[in-house]
Amino acid sequence: MMRTWVRAGALALVLAAVAAPAAAQVVQSVSFGVGYFWPRSFDSRVQGDVLVADLTQPIIPAVAPLTGSLAFQISDFRAWPLMGEWHLGFGDHIELGVGASYQNRAVHSVYADLVDGHGTITTADDTEIRQDLRLKVLPVNVVVRVLGGRLGHFQPYAGGGLSILNFTYSETGEFVDTDTLEIFAAQYKKSGTTLGGLLLGGLRMPIKGDVYALNVEGRYLWGSGNTGGLPNFLGEKIDLGGGAINFTFLIRF
Repeated sequence: MMRTWVRAGALALVLAAVAAPAAAQVVQSVSFGVGYFWPRSFDSRVQGDVLVADLTQPIIPAVAPLTGSLAFQISDFRAWPLMGEWHLGFGDHIELGVGASYQNRAVHSVYADLVDGHGTITTADDTEIRQDLRLKVLPVNVVVRVLGGRLGHFQPYAGGGLSILNFTYSETGEFVDTDTLEIFAAQYKKSGTTLGGLLLGGLRMPIKGDVYALNVEGRYLWGSGNTGGLPNFLGEKIDLGGGAINFTFLIRF
């Protein structure tokens, strides 16, 4: 799948380069704005995903009937990324874009129903055992758009490209030792870079001419990073994919 995305992205870039000499007009522009991102759902995430493992695997499987998966929801990782992009347009219909966005989401969790047959295991002050799960993602995207209509008019468009996904995932808080059942504080953290693919479609709406415009764009991203798995994490991967709708302001120059 990843090789397919690489080949598709390379082909799109070649097509844009071929179109450039033939274009009667080359226009540069920049855009910036905010988006709304929602992660891939529980049943569609990559195999070995750490969030799915945290929700489904007993934290201490060797001590029956002790249970204790973490209590949170995948949808808690919805985020509002900030973004910017530089565009190079060849004529009215082909556009190459290079941009980046940033999102940082912390989700609060606790051990769910962690019991050992005699009662719930809690902290020294009789409170729940809490953790913060944090996911930071900084994608750098290279995309090609094919636009309808003409410059300075309403232009629907579609396209796709590649995404270099820089991510950091961490679990910070209190945990239970699998041997002694004692509670300890720790932070587990993994950073990395991986390659993903994306598809997009949207509408460009001019504002009193051809210099300014508003973009409303939908995107869908595929990509996952490696967490390393045990002993730090229950899953070997973190799914970074999902859908987004972005709202940006464009300026041509």
